[in-house]
Amino acid sequence: MNILKFGGTSVGSAKSISALLDIVEESRKEEACIVVLSAMSGVTNLLLEMAEKAQLGEDYSAPLLAIEEKHFEVIRTLLPASAQNPVFTKLKIYFNELEDILQAVYNIKELTAQTKDLILSYGERCSTFMVSHIAKQKVSGVEAVDGSLLIKTDSNFGQAKVNMELTELLINDFYANTEATLLFVTGFISSNDDGRITTLGRGGSDYTAAIWGSALNAHEIQIWTDVNGMLTADPRIVEKAFSLEELSYTEAMELSYFGAKVIYPPTMTPAFLKKIPIVIKNTFDASFPGTYIRHNVKPSELPIKGISSIDDISILNLSGSGMVGKTGFSGRLFSLLSREQINIVLITQSSSEHSITFAVKPADAIKALNLISKEFELELQANKLEYPEVENELSVLAIVGENMKHTPGISARLFNALGRNGVNVRAIAQGSSEYNISVILSKADLSKAVNAVHDAFYAELKKTLHIFCLGTGNIGKELFRQLEKQMPYLAKNNDLQVKVMGISNSKLMYLSNEGLNLENWQNKLQEKAEPADLKLFVKKMKAMNLPNCVFVDNTASVNPVNFYKEILQSSISIVTCNKIGNSADYEQYKSFKKAARKFGVDFYYETNVGAGLPIIRTLKDLMISGDKVARIEAILSGTISYIFNNFKGDRLFHNVVKEAQELGYTEPDPRDDLNGKDFMRKMLILARDAGYPMEEHDISIESMLPPACLAAASVAEFYQELENNAAYFENMKATAASNQQVLRYIGKLENGKVEITLQMVNESHPFFALSGSDNIISFTTDRYKERPLVVKGPGAGAEVTAAGVFADIINVGKK
Repeated sequence: MNILKFGGTSVGSAKSISALLDIVEESRKEEACIVVLSAMSGVTNLLLEMAEKAQLGEDYSAPLLAIEEKHFEVIRTLLPASAQNPVFTKLKIYFNELEDILQAVYNIKELTAQTKDLILSYGERCSTFMVSHIAKQKVSGVEAVDGSLLIKTDSNFGQAKVNMELTELLINDFYANTEATLLFVTGFISSNDDGRITTLGRGGSDYTAAIWGSALNAHEIQIWTDVNGMLTADPRIVEKAFSLEELSYTEAMELSYFGAKVIYPPTMTPAFLKKIPIVIKNTFDASFPGTYIRHNVKPSELPIKGISSIDDISILNLSGSGMVGKTGFSGRLFSLLSREQINIVLITQSSSEHSITFAVKPADAIKALNLISKEFELELQANKLEYPEVENELSVLAIVGENMKHTPGISARLFNALGRNGVNVRAIAQGSSEYNISVILSKADLSKAVNAVHDAFYAELKKTLHIFCLGTGNIGKELFRQLEKQMPYLAKNNDLQVKVMGISNSKLMYLSNEGLNLENWQNKLQEKAEPADLKLFVKKMKAMNLPNCVFVDNTASVNPVNFYKEILQSSISIVTCNKIGNSADYEQYKSFKKAARKFGVDFYYETNVGAGLPIIRTLKDLMISGDKVARIEAILSGTISYIFNNFKGDRLFHNVVKEAQELGYTEPDPRDDLNGKDFMRKMLILARDAGYPMEEHDISIESMLPPACLAAASVAEFYQELENNAAYFENMKATAASNQQVLRYIGKLENGKVEITLQMVNESHPFFALSGSDNIISFTTDRYKERPLVVKGPGAGAEVTAAGVFADIINVGKK
């Protein structure tokens, strides 16, 4: 036989009850079954609300009418008119009894635990009676069973302890003598030796099913709910949570204890003792196999089985020299809390025995504090103990799995995921069984933490990067185009998903909790945007508190740079093609590096120097591997490179510059490129990354232009001056050509000095054969002494720069 338990959502409406009965009918074709029912969804809360209102002397009639109508609507929908009256009559009797009890509470303004249990029992009694009568329309031999008559407990109302020996005798005796072929049993409720109604506490209907399954040695216990089994995490927090095929009893108990609400720990005890499998199934997707909880589980490749959490928790820390070496201190503390029915969720103690930290439910925190203050009054007065304090607004996150004890590095993976996302851990606990690692953290960080840890442990899922982008010019637009095009490849080959959560330019900004569709991001920015406010943008980005965040700066403005340090200190990585941050004063550059290292995030700026070329990365790899850089030579201006590569033959210098501008290689004012300022910034960043604490004034720049060209009042006048000085440029070209050389504007770092000069180089020089707008850089090191390491390729343009930014984003994702 199978025991089928249906939760509140499964009996919550006429539609769900019809689905329930179809499941029962199908199940009976294979094996006999007993059905255990919860109250209709929402009814237990309404009953509790009525009881509390009555105690306060408030009107409770509205919830009572709501409960009646909820049941009566189902009867009118699922029963023919001829069969409705007996059910209406019986339910009305129940509701009248309930009203009488509530009126008594209202009159005396007192609600005892015993009375509360009696009031709550009407939820299961009404639903079970109603569903059994609906079932009678299809099946013969149906009987509704009041489970409180058969499950016997002590008188601990609200959380009664079951007398298993007597209960199993009563259930077996009842089942042996009943003539019914299909039983519908009330879940949750029981009774003491005096016949007074008691309840089995949270998850009591599941517990009822397990008790009946144990008593009758059932083949399996099926818990029908509204989700597809046990999931790797709460699907309301983690969208990517997936169903688990099976769990051991221990794993299921650990997950349930730390907040997984699909099943509750006491439920499993009777099944565990008799090794009866429990299967969690979905009433609304009956074909889904669900999750099996059983004794012998197959080996799993998953490092952990699931991530569970308790949303709201409080901790108390007790410390002082009076605890050190004090035999029985912990026993005294926890015996005190146990006597007062205060449940300890988690305990951790320092190895010095100087402090004990424990977590309790927030409702118990102040009570625990007062009890400790009284019990240890003498120690507190003698300053052997410090007065304990309560910390609230905390949560517990727990990772669970039997594989943890066989897999090295589990703790490291957990704490790396939390650390990179700026989640501070307040306390840690791990049992000697190594089935569970639990951490206490800020409640505000729980969602981010669970998502980050889920991404870290389930490699077969796509890791999600949440990016916030500044700049919608040529580079920004091209980045979005590349992202959209490359998404399928990233998902398939890199298990990575990039979601753009916010976009801003100088005029408009838009942030979305769901992320932006890159197909129509421009429309969204126009339709739903608000006026751009960089301070507000950063504030909203931080408030979203998402895991794996990247701030992408595709601007050339100083304003975003002012927020870099704050962003890094918020455990958000930065990818930037904006050179201003790294080429301003050295202390600022150093502060960004230090913040990224301290807060465990990335600060990537590959495109600061060579657009999409791997120049910064190559330099870092050389230095990390222990190589020593003797000299760096570079041409790092695509604009200047294009001009000198095309300034040959009978071509005039001013015409080549104008052509470069028309092709989009220069700034609107070409002098912004030709004055060497941009080149200088790139060389400064390279020098700093090579280990030299240099400032802008430390770099020597030789101007390639006559003073009159630089002093021109407008762009038009600048071109006129170039033409006026044509002989100057022709002379340089002719001199180079006569010596079979070419003109190159080269930056050099050597012996801690940086200079940028206009040079003539011959064919033996690695820069001689440069073409187009390419950049080139050569590294002369201890390992590359005779033949320098050369990196060459396009060093300008929106496409290659966006590709470099894209690569940096993906490198963040790899971590």
